[in-house]
Amino acid sequence: MENQNNVTEFVFIGLWGNKKIELLFFSLFLLCYLAVLMGNVIVLLTITCSHLKQQPMYYFLCQLSLMDVSYTSTVVPRLIRDLAAARKNISYSNCMTQLFTAHLLAGVELFILVSMAFDRYVAIVKPLHYMVIMNRQRCNMLIVLAWVVGFWHSIALLLMVLRLPFCGPNQIDHYLCDVKPLLKLVCKDIHVVSILVIANSGMVVLVIFLVLVASYIVILYNLRTHSSAGRRKALSTCGSHITVVVLFFVPCIYTYVLPAGSENKDKDISVFYTVIGPVLNPLIYTLRNMEMKIAMRKVWSKVTRSDLK
Repeated sequence: MENQNNVTEFVFIGLWGNKKIELLFFSLFLLCYLAVLMGNVIVLLTITCSHLKQQPMYYFLCQLSLMDVSYTSTVVPRLIRDLAAARKNISYSNCMTQLFTAHLLAGVELFILVSMAFDRYVAIVKPLHYMVIMNRQRCNMLIVLAWVVGFWHSIALLLMVLRLPFCGPNQIDHYLCDVKPLLKLVCKDIHVVSILVIANSGMVVLVIFLVLVASYIVILYNLRTHSSAGRRKALSTCGSHITVVVLFFVPCIYTYVLPAGSENKDKDISVFYTVIGPVLNPLIYTLRNMEMKIAMRKVWSKVTRSDLK
């Protein structure tokens, strides 16, 4: 069967469909986006301008901040524009670009979180071998691997969607071009495609989440042998990682494990990993981390002294 695509643009239904509520959230999401930019820039400057940049944990945190800014910039500016617009339209090609870019960056962020968990596992379970195992070359290799895996995940989804026929309805019940709301507009049976989407996204996210949970259980178990001061420091960093992992993975599992035809709250839940998570991440990693707070004070005192001169 030849792929017939008569759709040149899509129209987002959006989050609420109520203009007064949308104008209220226009201001809220604009503030959230500015908070994401400001919070992550502070994290990046603090780490790159201090001794923390030599430590693998903060190297990965820099990469996570870059991903948060990039991923949010793929989704939130258009969402903000659409909240104020009379017609929330997007061309077919721009929709496919957003689908690919969002899944690429989310996939990279997912594997950066895995790398951060691996870093904490080595630091606590094999502390004597930490600097040998987590050298800069291996850290770079983990980041490259994250990009490779993220690319193959997103290109597989994109190629699958590009082969689907859109020959009528073009209203997307969402605020971004994602694979599940797009599948609802396809004019052919999507049973097999839905299974492939669940396998590509849902089950992968679920398995990785379970592996991360298992790794943190092992980490917490091994903390028994540490001193009380060591336990407090380790629990502080691990607590931050666990909070960020839960904020990212749980909404993703809900969104991508359920089949495309099911009536669920995908677009409401997705706000957690597109907006709320990136806003909270810098706060989680700075407010609960004494090293970051000390480094921030030193960096900003240097900045203020140089400004006074």
